[in-house]
Amino acid sequence: MYLLGYDLGSSSIKASLIDGETGQCVASAYSPKKEMQIISVQVGWAEQNPDLWWYYICDATKQLLATAKIDTAQIGAIGISYQMHGLVVVDKYQQVLRPSIIWCDSRAVQYGDSAASSMGYGFVLSHLLNSPGNFTAAKLAWLKDNEPELFEQVDKAMLPGDYIAMKMTGEACTTVSGLSEGISWDFKENKVSSELFDYFKFSQDIVPKIVPTFGEQGRLTAQAAAELGLKEGTPITYRAGDQPNNALSLNVLEPGEVAATAGTSAVVYGINDLLECDPMSRVNTFAHVNHTAEDPRLGVLLCINGAGIFYSWIRNSIAGGNLSYEEINSLSAQVPVGSDGLSVLPFGNGAERILLNREIGASIHNLYFLRHDNRTIYRAAQEGIAFSLKYGMDIMESMGMNIQVIKAGAANMFLSPVFRETLANVTGSSIEIFDTNGAEGAARGAGMGCGYYKNREEAFASINLSRVIDPSPAFADATLQSYERWKKVLNASMTNK
Repeated sequence: MYLLGYDLGSSSIKASLIDGETGQCVASAYSPKKEMQIISVQVGWAEQNPDLWWYYICDATKQLLATAKIDTAQIGAIGISYQMHGLVVVDKYQQVLRPSIIWCDSRAVQYGDSAASSMGYGFVLSHLLNSPGNFTAAKLAWLKDNEPELFEQVDKAMLPGDYIAMKMTGEACTTVSGLSEGISWDFKENKVSSELFDYFKFSQDIVPKIVPTFGEQGRLTAQAAAELGLKEGTPITYRAGDQPNNALSLNVLEPGEVAATAGTSAVVYGINDLLECDPMSRVNTFAHVNHTAEDPRLGVLLCINGAGIFYSWIRNSIAGGNLSYEEINSLSAQVPVGSDGLSVLPFGNGAERILLNREIGASIHNLYFLRHDNRTIYRAAQEGIAFSLKYGMDIMESMGMNIQVIKAGAANMFLSPVFRETLANVTGSSIEIFDTNGAEGAARGAGMGCGYYKNREEAFASINLSRVIDPSPAFADATLQSYERWKKVLNASMTNK
């Protein structure tokens, strides 16, 4: 049996085909070849067209099948990973009503803050484990208030992955994990939060049917199968947001285990078995893929919006688009630890939760024309992103988490030696790099969901640990000194905003 996984990111759609028996990836593809456009008609806004997601999923699938050359009847199950916290609204005909308001859009901050203030911070943190902040429910409230005529047409409000599953199966459904990432799930009552919906004056009819994260969620319709080039009736048996799925991809399922990723955004995601939260909601707690009310598994998520997207901006704007990331990484390695006193804040991609939803922008500090050049900026940018993660991990550790090992896939910024070494040295944690990705993880999740794999040991027996980066005593002190200098720059910047 083959297992097919999709990873819907904000940059591209990735697809991977796994041989279930060997656990090896036999084909993969992505689309588009250039990064997907994020529409920003106002500062702090970020939207994408869901119909384009579907187009690129079909394109990636056709590329993958052209490489694999298999009988599609041998594909036993499909898994979906998707960018979290986005809002997709459809009418009763399942037609998209407007572009998706995606994860890094910050227009709804005041709606979430007002809900938390009115409902009481004690209530929202103890029941929802987060302030509604800038998450999906708050985005829906913005839509209701600012586009009322369109809101009247809304039949279902969904996450990006829910929309893709609907396109595949013709059925609108969601998961508890998904509802928790939208800050719509009451963990104490184990149901959709009636208090939040009453506050925002939403009907619960707007919520799609709830299905298990693992298990049959629908089957490919004839139309979807024809568009994808797959077999009608193939089941979708797993769905999760990209960060819970990244953790699954790295076999991070139990308390104390930690996963990280550094794509468009950078995330550290650790598993807890207690209904705990940060009282200031700077890091967020969601239902993990294996969460149940009887046996809680919560993912504590630290997110830095300005990570890979900032490094991409550096490549296109500072490097003029003429260098590959590998070349930039090589040039940045020529600069000593600490970037010769240059500090970079990477917060230029919307409101940052760790900064209490402030938008302070990205900035370069202590730049001297006779001392610094492009190489210095390349290194300082990578150090700044790693320092941002350390800043958030300090918050996670204040919640009682003990982070000693960070697992990550061999992708995006974790391909950079400078970034990996900086993160290891500033956190004091070892970093384990695995040859896997989100699309492969979604395929393994599909195998678990359809019962092909009996347990996690079977599902992840074949993933390869490619390298381990341990903290270096020779560079740890200099890295920590640079981090302390960076924090002073950050504090000064927040004071001035």
